[in-house]
Amino acid sequence: MTVWICFLIAVFIFLALDLGVFNKNPHIISTKEASMWTAVWVSLSFAFSGVIYWLYQNGHVANPDQLKPAAATMKYITGYLIELSLSIDNIFVIAVIFASFKIPQKYQHRVLFWGILGAIVFRGLMIYFGVLIINKFSWTTYLFGGFLLFTAIKMLFNSEEDDFEPKESFIYRALGKIMPLTSETDGEKFFIPTKKGRAATPLFVALIVIEIMDVLFAVDSVPAILAITSDPFLVFSSNIFAILGLRSMYFFLANMLEKFSYLEYSLIAILTFVGIKMLLVHHYKFPEWISLGFIAVSLLAGVLVSLKLGSEKDLEE
Repeated sequence: MTVWICFLIAVFIFLALDLGVFNKNPHIISTKEASMWTAVWVSLSFAFSGVIYWLYQNGHVANPDQLKPAAATMKYITGYLIELSLSIDNIFVIAVIFASFKIPQKYQHRVLFWGILGAIVFRGLMIYFGVLIINKFSWTTYLFGGFLLFTAIKMLFNSEEDDFEPKESFIYRALGKIMPLTSETDGEKFFIPTKKGRAATPLFVALIVIEIMDVLFAVDSVPAILAITSDPFLVFSSNIFAILGLRSMYFFLANMLEKFSYLEYSLIAILTFVGIKMLLVHHYKFPEWISLGFIAVSLLAGVLVSLKLGSEKDLEE
């Protein structure tokens, strides 16, 4: 438990420094600043793979699957790349939510910050129960694998008519029945006094919608990483690092989402692969380098194709 406690303390120290020091005053996150923080988080995430190797080499963390240090490190990196790639869809939805509720750019970081705290708690619970279920009922891997294949097929044939509309969602309507809502804002406050009493501002509404949507996305991402490993620490740490980098990545990609439209097919390929891997888990085990290589190549191909076809489209226009 010492390693878990130290890891969580380090995460909360990072978050405290983020909001209390580096982003103490609300401001618009520039592309330059976002790219810098994205590089920082990605570098920290990959650097942590060295910590993983050290922990598993010296037996400082529980190792239920009896993984060798190199295998544990590779599983962590593979899991991190899966979570990072599946977070791209989350970025699209966050952009839609902020636009729908007209959240000023300089307050978006605060909403995402508190969203991260909630995501850590919910992801932790989902990972705990997911690992518990798989270890207790091995046949559930077939259910998770089938679900991932279903999700991949649904993404492939999903039409633009199914676009998410935050203000028409069940979440928004249910929240309106629970508490008073207002379209007014007062700086970065989540609640302000009105004639009907304290009412939730668009910032709070956006936070709740983002939180619920993250849980829904976790329904896809948690089974996907469980296809790589059921080791709780590897699953949790790779998940958390992907979530921590999500905010800076959002501000980095927010204005360039259309340029990476073909990444959707990369995600479909990754979900299909991990779904098949789970269905075959009791019959054939894919070598770790195949999983890592397939995911890395899928992401790279999606980025390159998006940039190439996007530049060709710009030239035609």
